[in-house]
Amino acid sequence: MAVEIVRQIETEGKFPSADYAFDQGVLSRPLTELIEEKGKHWVTEVERSRNIMWNGQWQRVDQVAEELKTQHRESFRHKSVRCRNQEQREIWAFTKVVRLKKYGRKRLVIVHEKSDLSEAPRFLLTDALHWDANRVFNTWSYRWPVETFHEFSKQLVGFESAQLRNEEAVKRHFCLSCVAQSALQSASCSGGKSERFNQAPENESTIGQRLYTLTREALHNLLQLTQNLLAQGKSTEQVLAVIMPQ
Repeated sequence: MAVEIVRQIETEGKFPSADYAFDQGVLSRPLTELIEEKGKHWVTEVERSRNIMWNGQWQRVDQVAEELKTQHRESFRHKSVRCRNQEQREIWAFTKVVRLKKYGRKRLVIVHEKSDLSEAPRFLLTDALHWDANRVFNTWSYRWPVETFHEFSKQLVGFESAQLRNEEAVKRHFCLSCVAQSALQSASCSGGKSERFNQAPENESTIGQRLYTLTREALHNLLQLTQNLLAQGKSTEQVLAVIMPQ
């Protein structure tokens, strides 16, 4: 599916200068080869157990990171990275071109977000051998909105609520979930403080408020329709036949 999505995006040509950032779960040679074939670059996060060629032997990347942290802490350089939405992030990064099985020579970036390197690092991989750590991390930062979209879609618009038996039905459900997400994001807001999340910034609408607004509007339209039908002399059974047809 990831390969098909990339092929469609490139065929449409709407993002001629955009590179790709994707999750390690879809990392595969057909995907990376297609992106590179189109003259673009990609960034992904790899699992800590991934083997790389290090000092003439295959080693797990997390073991390499631990060795660097304990024996060569100075190899993690402080970087101030401007990410999406002009957000400034402080990181400590080590980067080197290494060799991986199946993928060949790629640039690895080991990222810590604490100056004492105490937290578990993030392992980023890219085909762009000439990029520095700043550009790799900046490109990776554009993946976060996808994570947010996926979370909201599951929780608010029924992304995982349907049980479907064929591919076409799955595609339709996926499409309608995306449409619902877009409607939710663009909806005007109403509702009092009880509909706000505690962490929401002042004077900024929240997803909770938008969902409240859409639900209220839908209920209002349903009640208005019912009122009009009753005013026309329709029976209860006739009203139900309109709003809940068999």
